[in-house]
Amino acid sequence: MNESTGGIREWIIPAAFLFCTGWVVWQMPAFILDIYPPKEQSLVDVMGQLYEEKDIWPGLPGLFGGHADIVDWLMLVMVPILFIIGCLTVKVAHSEFQKWRRVDRPTLFVGRVTMIIIITMTSVMLYEVFMRYVLESPTLWANELSQWLAGFVFLCSGLYVMQQRGHIRIFLLYDTLPRNLQRAFDTFGVVLICVFAFFFVYGSYQQVFVNKFYKWEMFGTAFDPPIPATVLPAILIVMTLIAVQAVINLINDWNLEKVVHSAADDVDEDEIEALKRNIGVE
Repeated sequence: MNESTGGIREWIIPAAFLFCTGWVVWQMPAFILDIYPPKEQSLVDVMGQLYEEKDIWPGLPGLFGGHADIVDWLMLVMVPILFIIGCLTVKVAHSEFQKWRRVDRPTLFVGRVTMIIIITMTSVMLYEVFMRYVLESPTLWANELSQWLAGFVFLCSGLYVMQQRGHIRIFLLYDTLPRNLQRAFDTFGVVLICVFAFFFVYGSYQQVFVNKFYKWEMFGTAFDPPIPATVLPAILIVMTLIAVQAVINLINDWNLEKVVHSAADDVDEDEIEALKRNIGVE
């Protein structure tokens, strides 16, 4: 990547953040047992057995007399540190929305992490194809890991697209309205998003965070990833963040001048120039 888009750190920081977050998620039963253990002894025993089976680095003693070892706690500490560094150092590419504010930095960094997830998911799929059709030794984890990552790609992409104002909009009637009435329609749309997000989270919180996350429900397969325990809470969290980003967009765009859209807006001049260079047309 070139310097205008942040250089190599656009790869390293999101990749490091993804690695540390993945480590913490995989070791989450240890943190649940150490920080807020279940009251039911049977659930404690089940989660303890699950942690012993899934522990990435078995044999290390638990820190503070618990289950999570020093590496687990180090990864947990690095997650917010890398997130803050990523937010402070993220660069906006030429093809991205240019009228951004500092408050948009977390969403932009989430977009960078999503790109790394896509690369990781693609690599896993290519590895599975090679193992299955070349070596005739398919894996037990590649397909489910791809599904797991794809879920987060879908969710995080929605948040990123909201910040980029990239969702489909029909401007046929909107462009004919005066700017004050456009602001009224924008406000109404944001209110609908926030109301939907509120009732969506309110109606699902108990089922998702208590029955799925807190009990760390697994997928029930040979690889057995915690897809229900992670993707379902992520849906509620990202839905809330989308509503917050919608409010931020409304505030950021409030004083913008009226824009009349046309078909030419969808033409990327940089992409056209790149295509011309590729085919040798001046």
